Amino acid sequence: MKYEIRGRTEAGAPTILLSAGLGGAGSYWQPQLDALAPQLRVVLYDQRGTGRNREPLPEGYSIAHMVDDVIGILDEAEIGRCHFMGHALGGLVGLELARRCPERLDRLVLVNAWDRLDTHTARCFAVRQRLLDAGGAEAYVQAQPLFLYPAAWLSEHAEWVAQEEAHGVRHFQGRDTLLKRIAALRAFDVSSQLGDIQTSTLVVATRDDVLVPWTASQRLAQGLPNAHLHLFDHGGHASNITDPAAFNSVVTDFLYL
Repeated sequence: MKYEIRGRTEAGAPTILLSAGLGGAGSYWQPQLDALAPQLRVVLYDQRGTGRNREPLPEGYSIAHMVDDVIGILDEAEIGRCHFMGHALGGLVGLELARRCPERLDRLVLVNAWDRLDTHTARCFAVRQRLLDAGGAEAYVQAQPLFLYPAAWLSEHAEWVAQEEAHGVRHFQGRDTLLKRIAALRAFDVSSQLGDIQTSTLVVATRDDVLVPWTASQRLAQGLPNAHLHLFDHGGHASNITDPAAFNSVVTDFLYL
């Protein structure tokens, strides 16, 4: 697994590993780097099957496989413990890591994540898959911003969105990979085990997220013994991009930076 380290590079520096959502790209976290890098060693990576780690995924690919990759990165970089921040699918990776290897984690930040897939989110993924089947990568990527960003923000950032769409088509992870990754998040369910996860956790959600209802984060925070829920009123599914100043402030406060 290829990865990169930003910010502090000295051995033993406090560290955070960032895990993206279904797109899988480490670059998703660009708006957070200025806030995190001055005080932390920041580990970025593209999830297996995407970006610089693009390769065919095995049958039965799961969130557990994704956690194996994270553990491999930590071992390769000789990082014993770290903070972990995951967005949506990346949050599921964080939950499974906290369940399996709590000794590897200091603090956990879950952004628009869930303990089991909500019926509304499942409907959204079904629609996106039909778009992929009917219109190919271009149709899938063109629809993606509708699930990520609020309408007013999309209107104000039309040029940026167009550039992201073009980039998304050029670097599309491939139908087989995408469907295996969607199947992995569909199958994930730790709802009966939340009470066993003791890691100090910040759960972040946005009331106007059209992909993952904020109530999924509420359920997470209620089920985790050491969790705090922070709700933004606006920002959509990707509030770390639409309002990075507010998002970064909440995260750095939680990490005591």
